[in-house]
Formats: sequence, structure tokens, C-alpha cells
Amino acid sequence: MTNILVTGGGGYIGSHACKLLAQAGYTPVTFDNFHTGWHDAVQFGPAVEGDLRDRAAIEGALQQYKPEAVLHFAALIEVGASVADPATYWNNNFLGAMTLFDAMVATGIDKLVFSSTCAVNGDLDGVLIDETSPINPMSPYGASKAAVELMLEGYVRAYGLRAMRFRYFNVAGADPQAQVGEHHQPETHLVPLILQTIQGHRDSLKIFGTDYPTRDGTSVRDYVHVVDLIRAHIAAIDYLDRDTRVPLLCLGTGQGMTVKEIIAAAQSVTGKTVAHEIAPRRDGDPASLVCGSALAQRELGWHPTLSTPEQIIGDAWRWHETGHYAS
Repeated sequence: MTNILVTGGGGYIGSHACKLLAQAGYTPVTFDNFHTGWHDAVQFGPAVEGDLRDRAAIEGALQQYKPEAVLHFAALIEVGASVADPATYWNNNFLGAMTLFDAMVATGIDKLVFSSTCAVNGDLDGVLIDETSPINPMSPYGASKAAVELMLEGYVRAYGLRAMRFRYFNVAGADPQAQVGEHHQPETHLVPLILQTIQGHRDSLKIFGTDYPTRDGTSVRDYVHVVDLIRAHIAAIDYLDRDTRVPLLCLGTGQGMTVKEIIAAAQSVTGKTVAHEIAPRRDGDPASLVCGSALAQRELGWHPTLSTPEQIIGDAWRWHETGHYAS
């Protein structure tokens, strides 16, 4: 079977990638330092524990497993934490990516799918963010991802890498069979925070800002089911064999939802009330991020079929009820 190296395979998105890769007939090889990932999430193939900034470790994994491609998810992702500690984000996200790219060039592994974010675009209220949208990150997290994108463009031109960059924002939901799910420590993402509140693991949910220029005053995000998202990454592995003319695609539903609308959907799906309180806006949080995917639909034949709030919350709720990694 063909190996695919998954950086961050012990994390939320990476673990779902490993499951879907295995279902598609690949052998997923996790490379993770397990600083934010979970050993229990590695269920579908071998794992190498190492840090991407360790050139010998990542180069050794590439030499050992000789993957057809690398799916690069490993990164620190929290906007607020990046504002408070930008140095850590630049060191982890940028230096880690550079070390990976250098190791790929050295070992002759030339196919890469890079996980980026619409956070590179900043606050584009009322505009559907797509591949032509301007780059204007509002946080060190978004800036680090934008810088990696620019670096990758240079590596593609100079060293012959074949690479696809995907930009997306709020990935949510869980494996419909509840084998893997979303679990961060500490948790900062809206859907799992809502479900933890319903379960009684926290007293109430904080809504950060109700004075945004949106339909109900709370921020708007485009929520994509994690399984839909990974299907695009797997399609990109074959796409890069056929064509490299389109190196950047945005993945979204084109339909943003406010925080209050997600809370209402969760209450409808679970039949339970979400206790909540109002808190000030967080630094670096744009009012609205909605991501268009017309080009991805045209190039990959990709359609986000699971990305309804009911499916996202229902799958996440099932995982929260039936499985949880060690804390």
C-alpha cells in the first residue's frame, strides 16, 4: 500500500485525515510531537514521534516510509494565543514548515498538500473570500500561515515541489462513526465548547462580542465538516499528478453562521439548553469570514455534502457522548 505522511496526525484534522486515507487504500503515517495531538488518535497507521523543527527526525521519517505525498497539518492555530505569544507561533509554524520543505527537497518527496487558512485574508466583511482575495492577516497566526504560503511558492518554482494550498476557516464536526473527534487542551473552538457546556463540563459558554456589524451582533464564520475537508485533501493527491496549474483553493460552504445561530442549532439537535454569558471581543477576531469554494468544485469536483449545522453538531455530539481522549 502507498504511504502518505501526515504531519500533525495526532491532532483533530490530522487524525480524521488518517482515517479517510486508510479507507481510500493508503497507509497514513503520522508525524507528530504530540504537544497538542493525542496518541489515542493514532489508530489507522504507524506513527513517528518527532518535532518538525528537527531536520534529522523528519528527514528520517521521509527516508524510512518514502511517502507518495505529505499532508501538512501540524501547526499552532489559536488566534488569541498567537497575539499573546507571537514568537512561539512564528517559530513553530514557519520554521517547522521550512524544515519540512527542506527535508522533502533533500529526500526527493515532491508532492505536498498544505493546510492554510482564510485567516490570512483578515476581516473582509460582506465579501465571499476566495483565491483572489487580498492578504491582510489580523493575527500572528494568520501572518505565519501567509508567510508559509509565500515561502512555498518559492520552493515550488526553485525546487520543483508539486504543492496544493488549501485555505479554510472553521472546521467542525467529527467522524460519523465516533472513532476520532475534536479535543483540544485547553478547548477554544465553538462547537466543542458548546457541547462541553451541555455536558456540564463547564458552567457556561462565553460569547465574545455581541456588537459586531452582523445580523445578530455576534461574529460570522463558515463551518465546514471535517470529513468534507479531508475529502478535498485526498482528491488533491491525485490532482497533483494530473495538473499543477492551480496551486491554491479555498474550501468553504459560502454560508456563514453567527455564534448565536450555532448555539440555536446545537440546542435543536441535542434538545438541551446552552447556558451562556456575554464577554468582550477577543483581540484579532474579525467580524465575518465566509469562504467560497467555486474553484475547488470546478477543479476537484469537491462539494461539502456534510457541512450542515445539524450534521456537524450531530456528529460532534455523538463523539462527545461516546469517546474522549485522555486529559
